[in-house]
Amino acid sequence: MKRFLFPLGVFIALLLFLGIGLRLNPREIPSPFIGKAAPAFSLTQLHEADKSIAPQDMLGKVWLLNVWASWCVSCRQEHPVLMDFSTQGVVPIIGLNYKDDREEGLKWLRQFGNPYQLSAFDAKGKVGIDYGVYGVPETFVIDKRGVIRYKHIGPVTPEVIAEKLLPLIKELNRA
Repeated sequence: MKRFLFPLGVFIALLLFLGIGLRLNPREIPSPFIGKAAPAFSLTQLHEADKSIAPQDMLGKVWLLNVWASWCVSCRQEHPVLMDFSTQGVVPIIGLNYKDDREEGLKWLRQFGNPYQLSAFDAKGKVGIDYGVYGVPETFVIDKRGVIRYKHIGPVTPEVIAEKLLPLIKELNRA
């Protein structure tokens, strides 16, 4: 009887871990950047290569950093949602055009519309790496002091905006 207790205990422990794992949302992967200052950068703007953008330019504002690319299929799914959200004027949306070709990025925005106040051009993906991006699209909520407060992996949906982004943005704007 005793020789069956150990395998039974291991089996039950594995079932518990499996059950817990199946309840987790893969889009809510904990990020080590939450609660920390957004990594500094200075990149040229996608539309105006002679101008740059840096996170310190946004100090004093709550803003979104949306990582996107013209080659990204999921970005196309997310894009109409961002277009609609940008018309509400709730928060500035800054794009980070990630590992893309400048002309392709510009063409994509002309074709589908531009929800961004402006887009930074990250051709080599270094800034994306600094932010822990491992797939596009990804969206960060950054507070008035330049601290990352939320990271969403995958396409932003109307539900994500209503349930996660808007309440957080309103709370951060009150602070």
